[in-house]
Amino acid sequence: MNVNEILNGISKIYWKKMWKYISDNEISPKDVNCLILNPESIIFYFGEKYIAIEYCGNQFLSKISNEHSTVVKVRDYTKEHLTNKQFLDKIIGFEYDGTSSVHFSVTSGMYEDLVVPTNKGIEKLLDLKWNFEAQSSIMGINTNGLDIADNQFVRLINCRFFDEHNGDLKTRIIKWIDFIPCVYEEPKEGDFDIINVDIKIFDRLWKSDLKYKYPRPNDFKYAKLPQINKFIEIFSDSKYSEPEITGFLAEEENKFILRMAFMGTDIYNEVICKWQSEKKEDLRPDFFVKRANGYADIVEFKLQNVRSKTIVGRANREHFSSEINTYIAQTRKYCVYFDDPNNRNWFEREYGYKVYKPRRYLVIGRRNDFASDEWVEIKSDYSDLELITYDDLVDTVMSQFYG
Repeated sequence: MNVNEILNGISKIYWKKMWKYISDNEISPKDVNCLILNPESIIFYFGEKYIAIEYCGNQFLSKISNEHSTVVKVRDYTKEHLTNKQFLDKIIGFEYDGTSSVHFSVTSGMYEDLVVPTNKGIEKLLDLKWNFEAQSSIMGINTNGLDIADNQFVRLINCRFFDEHNGDLKTRIIKWIDFIPCVYEEPKEGDFDIINVDIKIFDRLWKSDLKYKYPRPNDFKYAKLPQINKFIEIFSDSKYSEPEITGFLAEEENKFILRMAFMGTDIYNEVICKWQSEKKEDLRPDFFVKRANGYADIVEFKLQNVRSKTIVGRANREHFSSEINTYIAQTRKYCVYFDDPNNRNWFEREYGYKVYKPRRYLVIGRRNDFASDEWVEIKSDYSDLELITYDDLVDTVMSQFYG
């Protein structure tokens, strides 16, 4: 079976039955699982023993349309001869560093609210005084990641994974993913790959999945969901420009998004940086994020829709596209500015906080724009620059809603 055959097969026994049930019973969108019916994207991960189907989008959506278009992405790992654990590591995107030989084993059925950090991730969470009791969860400590038994249907919902890189907390939220056992046949020369998979389980799950209630955060954080939802709606719609996106985040009631995303104490937008030692055009970064130590880093936003392939080049010689490199080059002028002590001193007198050797954050594109392996490897070449997607930003905020 190929992706289209799998999609068509599942559609007949799963999504179409959901839509018919909604129509026949005049059910309100507020009472159904909108993430499954109207995902922003679906990612298919192909391994030798499993096909994984991940639903991405707004898990708190309360409106649906049967004319909704969904982006379908494919990640093919069949040629890499991965173990089940390695297959899961690829999907999560982190390398686990547990000192024990223990894996967090998922055997069969549904797993909600798993929290599985790397050891570096748990140290960063402790450093940030993470509230582990804020929400009920199942946590894996000092593990070597997730592992999955053979020949079992497994579902993960609202599972959070954490790592640390260059002092920053890295977050991956899997909102909904199904692992379906399969049999992969290595093709002979000139033949097509053959994958046999049994999807009949979806014929039994459609009604319960339709009525599933996604786990929600508590109290104050629950009250902030409308702003998060609005932000997701804005960056998911190509009609919104970069200034409109940053303008929304700069509104006082929405500044918590960047404070939580970048672990800052204060957010400053559109601050003018005047050159003191030379005559140059003023600089105006999108945001400064002030840390608890009084120093600030810089956050720059680019459009959520990348115009070209983000990774180019031959195998083992991949690099960022000219579009991405242009954006990176634009942020370097901020480093040049703050390398000058005259500029730094003027800035501190003018605004009351310090900037020295700032870390630059470039928010661009969607997670679907980047293949995880290449993305991680190329990003590691930049020591004072962090590229994150809009999805990464939202995941970091949402993980704190549950923590």
